[in-house]
Amino acid sequence: MNKFDYMERYGFEQLIYFHDKTTGLKGITVIHDTTLGPALGGARLWNYESEDEACLDCLRLARGMTFKNAAAGLNLGGGKTVLIGDANVVKSEAYFRALGRYVQSLNGRYITAEDVNTTTKDMDYIRMETDYVVGLEDRSGNPSPITALGAFHGIRASLQYRFGNADVSQYAYAVQGVGETGTALIGYLKEAGAKKIYFSDINPKKINKLQKTHPEVEFVEAEEIYSLPVDVFVPCALGAVLNQRTIPKLKCAIVAGTANNVLEDEEKDGMLLKERGILYAPDFVINAGGVINVYHELHGYRREAVIKDVEKIYDRLLEIFRIADQENIDNQQAAMVYAKKRMQIIAGIRSNYIPR
Repeated sequence: MNKFDYMERYGFEQLIYFHDKTTGLKGITVIHDTTLGPALGGARLWNYESEDEACLDCLRLARGMTFKNAAAGLNLGGGKTVLIGDANVVKSEAYFRALGRYVQSLNGRYITAEDVNTTTKDMDYIRMETDYVVGLEDRSGNPSPITALGAFHGIRASLQYRFGNADVSQYAYAVQGVGETGTALIGYLKEAGAKKIYFSDINPKKINKLQKTHPEVEFVEAEEIYSLPVDVFVPCALGAVLNQRTIPKLKCAIVAGTANNVLEDEEKDGMLLKERGILYAPDFVINAGGVINVYHELHGYRREAVIKDVEKIYDRLLEIFRIADQENIDNQQAAMVYAKKRMQIIAGIRSNYIPR
């Protein structure tokens, strides 16, 4: 992988490798764009097969955070950290404190938070070494329920735009992935009276837990989830699940979920969904509830203010769908237009020097 070519192509600012010899911590932090403010993005711990795989994941996730934060109306840029290792082996107080020291070394250009295989407890360890961490237990807490709430409002907006009726109870859903966020979203769908919910996962523990909590939600095998005759396909697992192989299998009218980087190739796959008449709720817009939640820590956390901001995802998606129709582009492109417009406007008003 030619990293400098990739950075130049997509406008990245920094790519940082780090290693701590005491704990064995190995990781990468990427800062994509800081036009709107310091880069914010979670720290993901995953047992990657190679350094290039980890680096590409971090680059893609950091760029996604830029547009997620911009589209969500936050004064934040985009960044991400990936940690390379087995979460069942490497995690400890010292491990995350070592990460906190590397975050601190960036002097506020990057703010970290929890992500896949990291928790609010881990963030508390990181806080021992840096001020630049959010998603803390004694502040905003676990962001998963808020991310799911935002996606729930996004699903409602998608139903309204596609069918002219946002009543969740009239439709069927296929949820891919039942981690904390996927499970919370199923809870919201059930509470709203969803007609039918299917789910898939590759983790037997998560499958068993969901079946005990919601026995009426029907389990299907991982490959079967794409071809179910449902109204909404709800991706809540890892990224790149929609591609030239899986999109032709879809029998849904809408794709709307919480996973990041759902499209393997955002240009080709976004257009393929459009050509098939499937309404796509762009991932970095619909799943912004979590980052909205932690952002409020930076300005004095109030739960009621967070909920109010998360509800705006509904109207934001409707505007993006309208842009796509007006400009005859796919919804992924329309979301990028929406986010980039805000970045350009804010960059323009900051063109003059004013000391603070």
